[in-house]
Amino acid sequence: MNDKLKITKRQKEIIVGKLLGNGHAETVSGKTYRLKFEHSYSEMCYVDWLYQELLDLASAKPKIKTQKVNDKEYQKYWFNTKYSGSFRFYGQQFYPNGQKVVPKLIHRWLTPMALAVWFMDDGLIKSKECQETILNTQSFNSIELKRLQEAIKRNFDIETTLKKHKEGKQIYFPTSETVKLRKIIDQYVLPSMKYKLG
Repeated sequence: MNDKLKITKRQKEIIVGKLLGNGHAETVSGKTYRLKFEHSYSEMCYVDWLYQELLDLASAKPKIKTQKVNDKEYQKYWFNTKYSGSFRFYGQQFYPNGQKVVPKLIHRWLTPMALAVWFMDDGLIKSKECQETILNTQSFNSIELKRLQEAIKRNFDIETTLKKHKEGKQIYFPTSETVKLRKIIDQYVLPSMKYKLG
């Protein structure tokens, strides 16, 4: 356990993007937290990049594990950070009651890098023909979705709408706004994840 980890500005932006996406924060004591990052093995390059970016915060190198769902086996690639009080801020903001929420002040931390990481986690071009993009935000409620839309508008001047999905609602970028989105995040999106931009 290390209670005095130094987190750089770039690392903070990556952490915010991950917690908006597939990242997870957990605690035992409420005083120290660790962050967990897990993806399918096909996104190994992305996980390796995350590990290198957060190298001094990580507890060990990424590992492979097998999960069985409905009699099918899936390979996952994952790593965790160390437990540290340095992550308490993120735990309290994103997991105030043990379940992930969108912090009220998310607009303060949603930078181009954070948006790009969030997109690499949850974004996808919907159609190459019409160049529309979605963010899979089905786990967030209506208030949180509005909060995210307002942050995207405020920080990047990008207009979004919501699309119904069987598990909730997705944030939707029409063609003209997808062009803006691409200009903002393209430099940060990894080559292995460029397919998500079409």
